[in-house]
Amino acid sequence: MAGAYYVYILASKRNGTLYIGVTNDLARRVWQHREGLVPGFTKNYGVHRLVYYEIFEDVRNAIDRDTRLKKWKRQWKIDLIQTRNLYWDDLYETLNG
Repeated sequence: MAGAYYVYILASKRNGTLYIGVTNDLARRVWQHREGLVPGFTKNYGVHRLVYYEIFEDVRNAIDRDTRLKKWKRQWKIDLIQTRNLYWDDLYETLNG
């Protein structure tokens, strides 16, 4: 989707360590996390399973959502993931068709 921005949640495993981020190219960014090209938290803790994402047309809305989600309690984040991805499937493979 051209002009799209994504807020995404990665997990190390079901109910595992979570990471929330924002990007304008979800497939590329998740690939970078999976390949260990993003230094820091996701690389250190093996957080590379895409379990949730939302699409926005306006980058400001995406950044606002990212900021709000990061302040949520852990259980709220888990509940959010499970509303769309009950079994915590890795959604990365579904991004390119």
